[in-house]
Amino acid sequence: MRPAHIRLNTGDPSNARRLHALITANLEEGHLLPRTLRELGVHAERFTVAVKGRTIVGCAELAPLSPSVAEVRSLAVDASARGTGVGTRIVEELRRRARREGFEKLCAFTHAPGYFIQMGFSIVPHTWLLEKVFTDCLKCPQFRRCGQYAMVVPLDEAYDGARGRPLDDRYDARHDRSVDRTADELSLPPTIAPADRHA
Repeated sequence: MRPAHIRLNTGDPSNARRLHALITANLEEGHLLPRTLRELGVHAERFTVAVKGRTIVGCAELAPLSPSVAEVRSLAVDASARGTGVGTRIVEELRRRARREGFEKLCAFTHAPGYFIQMGFSIVPHTWLLEKVFTDCLKCPQFRRCGQYAMVVPLDEAYDGARGRPLDDRYDARHDRSVDRTADELSLPPTIAPADRHA
């Protein structure tokens, strides 16, 4: 059930300090990568924020990685609002925004793949999201040892966002030999077999 007293808004630069506090709290739990206050101020309008009264209790950024791929980044929910469906509402809103803005795929990198599988995402090899690898992973201190799963949902009619479930849970990604060669050069984590995606 969606709590009526929690509303979703587009972020604003004035939210930067509160976003930073919420993300930092989740960072301390080992869920997120750090974000600087300056960075959040610059990109605040990319965020969808969940607000209860005057308090931000959830957030996530729609971060463009390429003209066709966007990422759910810095998804965080305050402990007081967990279990209410706020995180799912935020991801649904980012999916709608991504489709309106013309992206073809929405991705996420997470330690909790089951959470995203319930929203129609599939586990894929990191090498299918080289936009993320070259944009962020190569310069990350946790590169090759972060332990995160790469997740993707295609932004097409095959997903029923209103009900929060895919109409067809198969993900047909395009994977060519050039990607394999690049993966070998980068020594990326091994491909996750399809059998593992529901583990």
